[in-house]
Amino acid sequence: MNQGKKVLLLDDEPIVCERLKPALEKIGFYVESYTESQKAVDRFMEESFDVLVTDLKMRKPDGLEVMEFVKRHSPATKVIIITGFATVETATRTMKSGAADFIAKPFKIRDLRDLIVRLTTEER
Repeated sequence: MNQGKKVLLLDDEPIVCERLKPALEKIGFYVESYTESQKAVDRFMEESFDVLVTDLKMRKPDGLEVMEFVKRHSPATKVIIITGFATVETATRTMKSGAADFIAKPFKIRDLRDLIVRLTTEER
């Protein structure tokens, strides 16, 4: 079901990528993970992904800037923003900027995995 679906993970905390990547690969996703936002942007310029999961607070470019870049170059890519600094204002801003969802840390891997499955199986 998820075969061929590609997910790009971006979080400056390596543990987040280390936990999410195998959980998604186990159910058939192709996953690439990055801890540096510019490297993730560079990779996205080479290949598109179905889903981008990005932390909000990182060195430049931050997660919102990465999302804006991705949405300009691939409007069909679903973007999920994750953050340890969740506020109503931040959630509202990211959703208005085009995020498919906004998740506060800490989160359950199962919940994020299920969200990604749902987003990749919705009608485009």
